[in-house]
Amino acid sequence: MKRILVVEDENSIRDFVVINLRRAGYNVTDVSSGEEAVEEYQNQGGSFDVALLDIMMPGMDGFALCRWIREQSADIGIIMLSAKSQEADKVNCLMIGADDYVTKPFSPSELVARVDAVHRRVSVARARREEARTISSGAFTLDYQNKILYRSGIPIDLTQIEYHILELLMKNRNTPMDRLSILRHIWGDSYVGEDKVIDVNIRRLRMKIEEDPSTPKFIQTVWGFGYKWNG
Repeated sequence: MKRILVVEDENSIRDFVVINLRRAGYNVTDVSSGEEAVEEYQNQGGSFDVALLDIMMPGMDGFALCRWIREQSADIGIIMLSAKSQEADKVNCLMIGADDYVTKPFSPSELVARVDAVHRRVSVARARREEARTISSGAFTLDYQNKILYRSGIPIDLTQIEYHILELLMKNRNTPMDRLSILRHIWGDSYVGEDKVIDVNIRRLRMKIEEDPSTPKFIQTVWGFGYKWNG
């Protein structure tokens, strides 16, 4: 669901905005002041995709609210609403962290188009950040920011060594990794132990992730060489 916070002190304008955004498929939370917006944002854990902020409000105005929201999140899209059309006002909005500026009066189609555009940018940016910190393969997702493996959304308990071996294999999916390369990656070039330690950890990994560890589907043996992740 596309979630948007609308902050507008004029009831007629706020109602107009809310009706049209809901028609466009947005889940709208609307408030009439900057102070209410801060409270609502905190109560909902900042779980908004876009914030639509009127500039001219008593108390905490749109500029101050924009700065506050941007301090809380670099992700959320922020659009400013104003009756002013001077270039300086638009530049000021962009300088304090807004993504766009809409001048009153505006048509429903223009408003929705501008909100949609910002929402798309936010969604793409979030997806790219999420992709950058995870590797997905079938039912498995490796979150290497938090160093957790999930299978169908359920975390699997791994030791630190098991995690690092699996991370290496998944990052090089379908590419055979020889035991020496795995050893050097995990333990460093100065390691003098036996490479059997790799086999032991692979066996333990298979017990945790394979449906049938004796016939592994994901961590496959490359005979006489090493292992690969089949993804």
